[in-house]
Amino acid sequence: MKKANIIMLGAPGSGKGTRAVALCEVLNIVQVATGDLFRFNLKNKTELGLLAKTYMDKGELVPDGITADMVKQRLSEPDAKNGFVLDGFPRSIGQAEMLDKILEDIGESISAVFYLDVPDDEIIRRISGRMICKDCQTPYHKEFNPPKVDGVCDKCGGQLFIRDDDKPETVKKRLDVFKSSTKPLVDFYSKRGLIVKLPSELSASGAVADMRELSKKLGFI
Repeated sequence: MKKANIIMLGAPGSGKGTRAVALCEVLNIVQVATGDLFRFNLKNKTELGLLAKTYMDKGELVPDGITADMVKQRLSEPDAKNGFVLDGFPRSIGQAEMLDKILEDIGESISAVFYLDVPDDEIIRRISGRMICKDCQTPYHKEFNPPKVDGVCDKCGGQLFIRDDDKPETVKKRLDVFKSSTKPLVDFYSKRGLIVKLPSELSASGAVADMRELSKKLGFI
């Protein structure tokens, strides 16, 4: 069996998270998501978390080096030795080069890069349909998971709203950022023969079954 050290690539709303969780379940490996890393380090007031906060408090972007250090620290933990799924890192060629150095330092390498190539109009449809309850934070979707009463939470009767990040004009801007900074990673990893393209839609069997089938094809199980 090959060891599974996987990178998940795809635009916001492409379904990376769903597949990452399913893959971790199938292979019993850990998901390393940058959002989770930041929340952990900030909540626990670690040295890296406090350092990141100094930039965030000034409204500045956290330098790539700090994010890379968080990733290195997480990948060095015992539970990551069986394999991992990177979700949200790298997001640029610069970060990919940092990841190369991290993996070299800890004696690991990437097994495959899973790429979800989803059309822009489908991304906008998926994200702009999201709604959330102001009171209990229950998520809904206009098309895939609508409330029984339009604009009203089924659970608590609270008002539903669309986050600014999920509005169509914002989604388009996020897609532009993805295309300019993250999509070049597809070429970067294609040259290494690591890209595995995933279908934009899940099969009727669901994410876990899809990831199990793919893992068998790739020799991870």
